[in-house]
Amino acid sequence: MRKINPQDFHIATRTTSREINRRIALNLIREHQPISRADLARRMDVTRGVVSVLVQELIEQELIYEGATGEIARGRKPTFLHIRTRDRLAIAVDVRFSKTYLMLCDFSGRQLALEIYDTVFSIPAFVKDLAARIRRMLKTHGARSNCEGIGVVVPGMVDHRTGRILNAPTLGWREVDIRDGLAAATALPVQVENSARACSLAHLWLEREEAPATQNFAYVSVSDGVGVGVVLNGELIRGHNHIAGEFGHMPLSLDGPRCLCGRTGCWEAYTSNLATLAHYLGHNLSKLNPNSLRDAGKESFTVLDLVARARGGDAKAIVAIQSTARFLGLGLAIIINVVNPDIIYLAGEITTAWDLMESNVREALRERVLTEAAASTPLRVTSTQEYPRLRGAAALIAAPTFAAPRVA
Repeated sequence: MRKINPQDFHIATRTTSREINRRIALNLIREHQPISRADLARRMDVTRGVVSVLVQELIEQELIYEGATGEIARGRKPTFLHIRTRDRLAIAVDVRFSKTYLMLCDFSGRQLALEIYDTVFSIPAFVKDLAARIRRMLKTHGARSNCEGIGVVVPGMVDHRTGRILNAPTLGWREVDIRDGLAAATALPVQVENSARACSLAHLWLEREEAPATQNFAYVSVSDGVGVGVVLNGELIRGHNHIAGEFGHMPLSLDGPRCLCGRTGCWEAYTSNLATLAHYLGHNLSKLNPNSLRDAGKESFTVLDLVARARGGDAKAIVAIQSTARFLGLGLAIIINVVNPDIIYLAGEITTAWDLMESNVREALRERVLTEAAASTPLRVTSTQEYPRLRGAAALIAAPTFAAPRVA
């Protein structure tokens, strides 16, 4: 049950129940499209008249549209309803230490254009350069009038309310604001969020082939760092100061290697891409820093190359992957003990070697979880080909359309 906050609430009005029903109808259409009014009424367990009113309001709000008509033996032919996504567009931006990914997509997350370029680290130059690229992309594709906003994700802590980046160690950004400058330069609303949390939103709202079977899950992204998004009861957990989910900086050992955040022994310092490469190349993990991270990004040898070597029989590469796998399992055990999610989704380049590392992950996890049931928590690898961070950035703009209205 959820307690009503007497300091932060919205009074229900005569229109509240209608708005809730509209959102329910909208989400059912999204999940089951194409769907007829009759089928929608059955799923909502209301009369056809109630559904007709709700559908007409959603059409007038330009959230859904009528498609083809169906064939039935007798009676009125049903008209199928669809979510309006293809002409509702968003700009998605994924900022990493070496590259920035820029995508134009529709509200279903379908890619329309993609640009990848070297990340600019000076904040004024970053905003100016990104704004110019966005304007050019929108003009090239004639999408300016249909673009509803810009979603930006970064590997670090973000205050989602203000868009302020509190600390992004791999980028060297602390207490910086890119939202207002980017919004002013593009004349579009901008949302900024932590990468893993945005991926969690995308998993909730933009899944096309299979709707999430649970409303309680953790999403772990292993790349430049380790990010975690936690969803409980269908709601992304952000915390009081919007830094919830920073499991990447939970210490596995107080005497461990120094992390890019400045602390020692963080989970991220053992499992990030750079840490995995350090395992293979024999580098000292204690000497990892932003400069070494950027230097590594300039090298041609990547985690994907390491995985390829492991598949080719390189024993040293296999050991490096299995070392990372063990530390990954230890960290996942912490998430399971603290949050107890129904399932954990894993993303990142290292997961392309899941068949080589799953047994090591499971073994380490079993060592640290507190019950047998916890040890069997499902772990599911997501596709690396779908740009999950960019889909997460797009979800920052698209998801509010479908979110439940807040009444208390």
